[in-house]
Parts: sequence; C-alpha cells; structure tokens
Amino acid sequence: MRLAALLLLLMLPGLAAAQTGRFNSAGTPNLGPPEDAMIPSLAAKQDRLEEEGWLIRGQATFILQGNAGFRSPYQGAGSLLPAPQARNTLSTDLILGRRLWHGAEVIVNPSVTRGFGLSNSTGVASFPNGEAFRLGSSDPVLFVPRLFLRQTIALSEDTVPPDNDPLRFTERLPRERITITAGKFAVWDIFDDNRYAHDARTQFMSWALVGGGAFDYAADARGYTEGLAIEWENGIWAVRGGAFRVARQVNGLFLDPAITRGFQLLASVERFWRFGEREGALRLIYGYSRARQSRWNELFSNGFQTFDINPYGYRAKNNATLSSDQEITGDFGIFARASWNDGQTQNWMFTEMDRALSFGGTLTGQRWGRPADTLGLGTNIGFISGGRRRYLEDGGIGFITGDGRLNYSPEWVTETYYDARLAPGLHGALGYALVVNPAYNADRGPVSIFTARMRVAF
Repeated sequence: MRLAALLLLLMLPGLAAAQTGRFNSAGTPNLGPPEDAMIPSLAAKQDRLEEEGWLIRGQATFILQGNAGFRSPYQGAGSLLPAPQARNTLSTDLILGRRLWHGAEVIVNPSVTRGFGLSNSTGVASFPNGEAFRLGSSDPVLFVPRLFLRQTIALSEDTVPPDNDPLRFTERLPRERITITAGKFAVWDIFDDNRYAHDARTQFMSWALVGGGAFDYAADARGYTEGLAIEWENGIWAVRGGAFRVARQVNGLFLDPAITRGFQLLASVERFWRFGEREGALRLIYGYSRARQSRWNELFSNGFQTFDINPYGYRAKNNATLSSDQEITGDFGIFARASWNDGQTQNWMFTEMDRALSFGGTLTGQRWGRPADTLGLGTNIGFISGGRRRYLEDGGIGFITGDGRLNYSPEWVTETYYDARLAPGLHGALGYALVVNPAYNADRGPVSIFTARMRVAF
C-alpha cells in the first residue's frame, strides 16, 4: 500500500480524463486539453515532452478479491479452496518512449507487481482476476514486460485520429499503413482486441473475457513473450501476422531457447464497419503452436506425474478465435467471442480450456449523468476436450485445474462490474462474479466472488 501511495503521488502530474480499454493498459493518453487533468500545469509539461519526441505514461491498479464459502465434498491440488478467503494484487507500470526517426519509436515498460490470486490462481479456468497471472509474490517484483521497436510506414497521405493506445504517441496516424513491431510485448497488445472486453484494469476481469479462453496464446507465466508482428490496415480491413516464442515448460516463466522448433504463428483478418455513427468489428484469428507439450494419450502411457516434464520432441496445436464488438447506441455496446483449440495436447501458456463462448455488453453512464462511468455484464461458457476430461476424471492435476476427480459439466462464469470515475485519471470499481461448475466440476460450487478495484493512470 505504501508503494501504491508513492506511485499515486508520482502520477499526479498527468492524470487525465480519458479511459482506455487496451490489454493491460499501462497508462492513459492525454486526449483532452491540460485543463481536464488534475494538475493542468504539469499535464501541459507532459504534452510538451511528447512534442519533443518523448513519451511518459503510467498506471497503478490495485485489486482486492474474495470468495464466499461454497459446497466442496472433495478437493485436489488444482482446486479453488472452499473456505472464505481474500487476496489482492498490485500492478504498477511506467511507459517510456522515444521517437527515433520518421515513423519509428522505441517503447520500454518497467513494471512492479506483487500479490496473489485466490488459491494461488487455481481452481477456475476463466480465473476472475486478469492481473493474477499464476506467478504471485509477497514482495514487490520488478520486471520489464515490454521493450520493443515499432516502425509505422504510411501508405496514404490522409490521416485518422489515434486509437487511444497507451503504448503510442497521440499524433494522427496514416489511414492506410503498415506497422512492424519487434521485441518483447504481449500477443494481446496486437491480437484479439475488443472494444468492450480486453483489459482487466478497466473492463471485465475474468481471463476468458479478456481474450478467447480456448486459444492458447503465446506467453510466459506473466503473460508476455518475444516476437515480431506485421500489420496492414486501412480503416476498413486489417491483416495482422506474427511469430512468437513459446514457454519452455508448461506454465513456465522462461521461454524456449529453440526458436526454430518451439514457436507460435498467428494470423488475423479483421473487418471494420460503421452503421450510421455506430462502429463495429469482426476478427478471425488463427494460431499454430509448436511446444514441448504432451498429448493426452502420452500422459496416460507415461504417468500423470509427467505433466510438468517435457516430452521428447515438439507437438503442434491449432487454435482459432472469432471476435466481434458492435456499438448499439452512443452509450451501449455488445461483444461476443467464440474460441477453439484442437484439444489433442496440454494447453501450455494461457489457461485450461478447449472450447469457449463469451458474450455481454457495457453501458456508460450518460443516462444518469455519469458519462465516464461504465456498467458491464458478461459471461463465458468453457468446455474441455475428451482427453482433458478423462485426465481430470482419473485424478490428473493441471496447472490451473484438478480436483482429484470430476463430475463433468461446462464451466460458466458470469461477471458484472461498475467502474466509476472518481477524479481525472482515478477510477474505482466494484464487481461480482458467479462461477458455476468451477474447473468443470458439477460437484463443487457455485462460487460467489466479490471484487474491489482502484486504478490511477496518466
């Protein structure tokens, strides 16, 4: 808490009114005049720095989460504990950027995090805290989730406003452009974006409402990786592709050093439209992974104790996500995702889900005089493959699920939240999630999870 207070004081100069919904948004662009900030004179200095080719932004998000007690006739090493409990997480980020030459910039993002998810982030496949990526700590930990070079190549002379990306300068962008990004960042910085459900710091917090739950996106245990992405977009269509490193071990912090054998290739085709003034988008994403993951029949042959032991050689996995968002009115929008993987092997990096369907909507507060507030309601239904089901039924333990046995039923997580603007750049939220059949087990739950979130950003 002392660290959060210190960061709050450091961030006061640039606190602005804008709210963003990009994955793990590490700051907030100053989209309005300095007078809209908490300290206008210091916000103006931040704008002048950007005019001189320097970018500085940051954020701190504190999440307190607890679950009520629930029915649990048995439990295993991968179970959500049935006794009432509370846990918290704190993430802090500083974004530093520098323009290098025309269209080029380098971005570095040092971050300090601490805290744990409920039951050390196990027991729910669509885990309720997107800030608790399976690697908790009692003490603050400093690491660098993003360090990348980006080159934007203009293909048209006309420009469009920036897209509220906190990792970009706020200058206008070419309407048609190619963007090349190389270095360390999150796959979700580029792929599977969604206007209403993509950022646990400002929107829904459940994992499968941040991205396609059944798509095993490349990442280390903190949610980041290294790679190269190339994007073409013209405001109506977008095509994105990328090659990324995968984790060396299941749920591992270190990336596989054999980059020609272990990797993930991603491709996305996206269509944007406008019905009158109402914007919408549809995205189709495909991913091909190679990692040292076991097939389910190999785990049965070699013994369940080999779940965390790399087999000889690499196995392939196919993944796909269809994602859409649509603005219905000026203050109301809806979203939906369907995701899938082939279910032949362990999931390696995100969560343990093989089919997923999520949908919901958000309503901003214009109707009650609070235009910067947001009310959200979303749900995810997760399914597993036959191989994973047999593994869990026979007592197998995964990296996030495993009760020792299983009475299978799809996992259903429904989340609602109200996010309120308390001051320029300062938001507080209260949320509730109902988890039915946690970790696909009809013998356990349902579970009520309560959340309080506080975020300051500049």
